[in-house]
Amino acid sequence: MDQADTVRTPASWVVVGLDNGGTCNNATVLDATGQFLVSHLVENPSRVLDGPESAVEQLAAAFTGILELTSTPHSLVRAVGLDTPGPASAHGVISSKGATNFNQVSWHGFDIRGALEARLGLPVIYNNDANAAALYAHHRHFGTAALEKSSVSAIVGTGLGGGVVENGKVIRGAAGMAGELGHVQIPLHGVLEDGQPVPVCNCGFEGDVESIASLTGIKKNLLPYWLTRFPDHPLAAEPVDKAAKMLRGFGEKDDPLAVAVFSQQARAIGKLFTIAANFTDPDAYFLGGGVVEAAPHFRQWFLNTVRESTQLRDEQAHAATFALVPDLDMAGARGAAVAALDAVAGGSR
Repeated sequence: MDQADTVRTPASWVVVGLDNGGTCNNATVLDATGQFLVSHLVENPSRVLDGPESAVEQLAAAFTGILELTSTPHSLVRAVGLDTPGPASAHGVISSKGATNFNQVSWHGFDIRGALEARLGLPVIYNNDANAAALYAHHRHFGTAALEKSSVSAIVGTGLGGGVVENGKVIRGAAGMAGELGHVQIPLHGVLEDGQPVPVCNCGFEGDVESIASLTGIKKNLLPYWLTRFPDHPLAAEPVDKAAKMLRGFGEKDDPLAVAVFSQQARAIGKLFTIAANFTDPDAYFLGGGVVEAAPHFRQWFLNTVRESTQLRDEQAHAATFALVPDLDMAGARGAAVAALDAVAGGSR
């Protein structure tokens, strides 16, 4: 799926991809031939903190705006792909307990997919944001062979999201909770230092991937420990929330404390991918999130450390690849669009 060189009016039908976030929505258009009509980030305010009604209107505005930008008639749109942060059901119903971006009571149990479908009068296909990014990474990497390949993606952010793709389709699971890779508990041998406390996740699990490989894991578990080992470090004078966000900048400068923290994160993801190797034996392992947005030498070092920490049999090592999720700021919207295109082409939702 190559990007179109210029914005153009498609000759056939299209789908629209909408990526909903805590601050902004991102939109794209994908035509029936697999061409994206937008080669850059197109955003508008999401207004999720103003409640469901305002947020749905902003998604509708994003839809209208991207059609205007690409000179695409409304009549050519067959479906809309939508992704939001989780937790939510496979059909786009926000958790009954809410979520980070959807903490108002009015969001609890809200059917955002159904509400947008009613507002636009078009079929809406839903995925969570990590699954959408995983789907885009898969299709971008494999191209025309995507429907014959499998992959596992780990998306490192505030938490750790993930996605499992088999034969080009996201594995959803019976309750829509497949691919919650952050909450897979991993062996901690080779990850933690002797005497280092076992990390605890906000979900209540001990030693799951998210408790280590996430911004929350840095703030809650890793940084407090490593600052005891580097008591004179400049970050020791900062509030832990701020220090956690500053850490990547130190990592890009090969700071020993930062390297120790990010090494533990990479080894934890390697343990996760080792489990995946024995569970689904994928063709590719994708890594996304904040580490992808870092300086090239740092993200390559991180990916190499993940690869080295993933224990594969010789046959698997020859068959599988490791890669970064491309176009990360656009990956959600593009993955949502790919899911919509697949649903229309497959005749089901």
